Amino acid sequence: MNNSLAFNHDTLPQKVMFGYGKSSAFLKQEVERRGSAKVMVIAGEREMSIAHKVASEIEVAIWHDEVVMHVPIEVAERARAVATDNEIDLLVCVGGGSTIGLAKAIAMTTALPIVAIPTTYAGSEATNVWGLTEAARKTTGVDLKVLPETVIYDSELTMSLPVEMSVASGLNGLAHCIDSLWGPNADPINAALAAEGIRALNQGLPKIVANPHSIEGRDEALYGAYLAAVSFASAGSGLHHKICHTLGGTFNLPHAQTHATVLPYVLAFNAGDAPEAERRAAAAFGTDTALEGLQRLRLAVNAPKRLSDYGFEASGIAEAVDVTLEKVPANNPRPVTRENLSRLLEAALNGEDPAVLSAVLSN
Repeated sequence: MNNSLAFNHDTLPQKVMFGYGKSSAFLKQEVERRGSAKVMVIAGEREMSIAHKVASEIEVAIWHDEVVMHVPIEVAERARAVATDNEIDLLVCVGGGSTIGLAKAIAMTTALPIVAIPTTYAGSEATNVWGLTEAARKTTGVDLKVLPETVIYDSELTMSLPVEMSVASGLNGLAHCIDSLWGPNADPINAALAAEGIRALNQGLPKIVANPHSIEGRDEALYGAYLAAVSFASAGSGLHHKICHTLGGTFNLPHAQTHATVLPYVLAFNAGDAPEAERRAAAAFGTDTALEGLQRLRLAVNAPKRLSDYGFEASGIAEAVDVTLEKVPANNPRPVTRENLSRLLEAALNGEDPAVLSAVLSN
C-alpha cells in the first residue's frame, strides 16, 4: 500500500503588515505605493474615531459609516453606489467583521482593492469569503475579488475593544481553527496553521482578560486570529459556520457571541468521528482532549454560555435545522440528521454540558 502524502492546497495572495502603533505609517506606505487618489474609508460609528487616527496621514475622499451586522443587501448596494459615484480607487476598512464584510460586498461588484485594518479577532480580513443577508437568509460565497490585498494588524487599535467582546471575537477566531480541521478542503498545511492559531488564541485571550491593555496578549490574539482565518480560507466552511450563519442571518443573533456559544457543541458533535483532528486540537490546547482544552479556556475567560442569552428560542430550532441542513458539507465527520442537529441546537440554547451532548449523540 502506498502511504505517501498527497493533497492540494491553495495559498491566497495577500500582504500582511504587523506592528503595534504602526497602522498609520503602514497605511500611508500602502496608499503611496499604489498611487491611490480617491480613498474611501469604511468604519462604523463606534470605530470612526479610530479610523480618523489611522488615516490621519492620507487624503480621504469619502468617509462611510453605514455598517450593519450580517451585511444586509440594501446596505451593500448603497455603499456600492457611493464608491461608484465618487470614482473611488481604494477601499480602506477599519473595524470588525461587519465593516470588512461591507468592503468585500463593494469589491465583489467593483473589483476595487481593499486594505483591511481589523480592530477585532473575527478574521474576515484574511479570507476570500463574502456574506450578504437578504430576506432573513444569509448567503456566503468565495470570490478572489473580495480578498483584501493588504492587511494591517496593529494591536493598539484593539485596546478599546471591551474584554467581553474580545473574548467572543477571539473564540470566533478559534472557531475558524476548529472548522479548518475538518472543512471541505482540509489538508495538512491548513491543519498546521489552525493548530498554531489555537495555541496563540489559547495563550492570548486569558492575558487580555487578566489585563485588557496587555500588548503581548493582544498581539497573540491578532496573530492567532490571522492564522485561523488563513487556515479557514483554505479549508472552507464547515458545520460550525453553517449553523452560525443560519442563526445570524435568519434570527439576527450577534455574530461573535453566536460563534463563541456554539463552538463547543460542534466540537463535541464531530470529535469522536475525527480522531486525527481531535488529537491535533488537543495537542494545541495542551490537554488530553480538545473539548477539555476548549472548555478550560472558556471557563478562564468567562465565555458566552447559551444561545438563549442572545434571543434565540426553542421555537426557532425547527427552522434553524431546515435552513442549516441545506448547507451541511458532505464531508462532515459525523452524519448530520434532523434529530441530532436539533439536539445540538437544543443543548446550545440551554447551555448544557457539551460533554454530555457528545455522549448522547454517540449512542
